[in-house]
Amino acid sequence: MPAASQASAIATEARNTRGKSKLATVALAFLLGSLGAHRFYLKGLGDKFGWVHLLCTVAGVLGIASLTLGTGNTALNWVFAVAGGASLISAFLTAIVFGLRPDDKWDAQYNPHGQPTRSGWPVVILIIFSLMIGTGLLMAGLAISFQTFFESQVEAAKALSQE
Repeated sequence: MPAASQASAIATEARNTRGKSKLATVALAFLLGSLGAHRFYLKGLGDKFGWVHLLCTVAGVLGIASLTLGTGNTALNWVFAVAGGASLISAFLTAIVFGLRPDDKWDAQYNPHGQPTRSGWPVVILIIFSLMIGTGLLMAGLAISFQTFFESQVEAAKALSQE
């Protein structure tokens, strides 16, 4: 095995044997989850889903900005906005799922050789905040979507009645 390949394999093994903190993962998912920070923390910069989170968030920001300014294709802007919203809401859901995972299962998957994980109140508080904020965002998103849909239907009905 060439020296460069061997050094790379040793570095990868060292990275994989280093334990991952459950509290850090939940905090990253809560604070920066829509940017994929929790995925990059757990699996490194090569994680495809982390990059999808980041791409969806950027698309969502562009979509909302375009909708606000009234520029571009409205349907495409809505698709981008929904992708960003889905990334944000899924980050809060991920924080809840990782936070509720039993410590022994967490250790088996992400912390096999480290000190055993002992989830405490910080994880519980982050789960509660994730549930509150994520649910609020989901309900707000649904309300805005339905309102926009019904307003467009009313406008279409007015246009038909004037013809």
